[in-house]
Amino acid sequence: MKIHAPETASTPAAKKPLYKSLFFQILMAVVAGIVIGYLWPNIGSALRPLGDGFIQLIKMIIAPLIFLVIVTGISAVGDVRAVGRVGVKALVYFTAATLFALAFGLVVANVVQPGAGLNIDPASLSEDAVNAKTTTAPPKDAGQFLLGIIPTSVVGAFASNSLLQVLCFAVFFGAAIVVVGREKCKPVIDIMETTLEIFFRIMAWVMRVAPVGAFGAMAFIIGQYGLSSLSTYALLVAACYGSALIFIGLLFVVAWAYPRVPLWQFIKYSREEFMLALGTASTESVLPRIMTKLTNAGCSRATTGLVVPTGYSFNLDGAALYLSISLLFLAQAFGHNLDLGQQLAALGILMLTSKGMAGVPGSAFLALSATAGALGIFPVAGVALLLGADRLMDSMRVVVNLLGNCVATFVVSKWEGQFDREAMLAAFRGETTTPEEGDAVAEPTVPTLSSPQPRLTAGTNSA
Repeated sequence: MKIHAPETASTPAAKKPLYKSLFFQILMAVVAGIVIGYLWPNIGSALRPLGDGFIQLIKMIIAPLIFLVIVTGISAVGDVRAVGRVGVKALVYFTAATLFALAFGLVVANVVQPGAGLNIDPASLSEDAVNAKTTTAPPKDAGQFLLGIIPTSVVGAFASNSLLQVLCFAVFFGAAIVVVGREKCKPVIDIMETTLEIFFRIMAWVMRVAPVGAFGAMAFIIGQYGLSSLSTYALLVAACYGSALIFIGLLFVVAWAYPRVPLWQFIKYSREEFMLALGTASTESVLPRIMTKLTNAGCSRATTGLVVPTGYSFNLDGAALYLSISLLFLAQAFGHNLDLGQQLAALGILMLTSKGMAGVPGSAFLALSATAGALGIFPVAGVALLLGADRLMDSMRVVVNLLGNCVATFVVSKWEGQFDREAMLAAFRGETTTPEEGDAVAEPTVPTLSSPQPRLTAGTNSA
């Protein structure tokens, strides 16, 4: 792809006025949403279409954008085995990270005891509320989940926005281009790279209404659920957010110890994406943008295209923390203290159920219901106790999930030898723009997988 770099690539872009900063606009929108939702809850609840409309605009471009990024990235690799290595390394990292997050959550719940003393009577519970939240969809087992990755129809995968199915087809399509030959497929590749530039421009337009989406989503959350419910679940909320802060601290260590990424600078560099994810309570809303930021920050396009979408289903660190803490919260609320063997069994079950829940409405409730049913310690209907607290955990889950996937991308890129630290530092200095910051489409200047550790500057074009 021909990359249009900013004209002053050697120097940082001119600083924009604060009111033109997307981060400032989203921050003000989130604050306004909280105020409206708190003071006028009925109005706040009615503003939900603003947030949902913005997320639908993002979903409109996610599937084709992921397909184009992965195919054009793989076509630049020239080696199908390299793509396979990236996939295997990503899954190894995801499994280790999820296992650690689940185990860490169990440790926190054992120390804090958030459900102790509640003494809930099982006879007072009904499964109706849980069924309504989860649309009564049965949880998938591991076999069903793996089969669900394979699309029965390519058109259906795009139509349903099934990211893993789109990714599966994209890998096959990209691998076929490598086998047939890049030169022979050059007309197709040129069309796809031009189309990718068009989608980046569409993404830039959509991002201009991001503050409106964040405002509507936050006003709805506060108006619908209120701030008063914080006191009801104070200890559970404190345990989840406290564990999230510690886990984020560990991510800082991992990012610096191996790929040598100063994570605070990366968060500052991606502050618009993190604020938007917080405002909309959705990591999906920032998927295209965070992929652009990661490729600008020195990760190869193919690695980013494979790791980030896969991580949205396989590397939900924030959700893993929430699931393990909530499971022990429910057990303690019913007066059960699980021994080590029971907790290890719960850990294994959560490893499976948390992977099979991606994209399912009420996924956390389904995972906990499946685990409760398998353990038989407390009634499945007890999961309804979390209905009031679930929305309060969105911010925690969103930030940890998003940051965890970003760290995973840096780690796998470094592990594969395709991480350009000089390009990352240049991006952090502001020498690389995102699409809405310049007149040209500043799609990222990225290293490819075809040569180890290329050293690039912000103004270098890459194929």
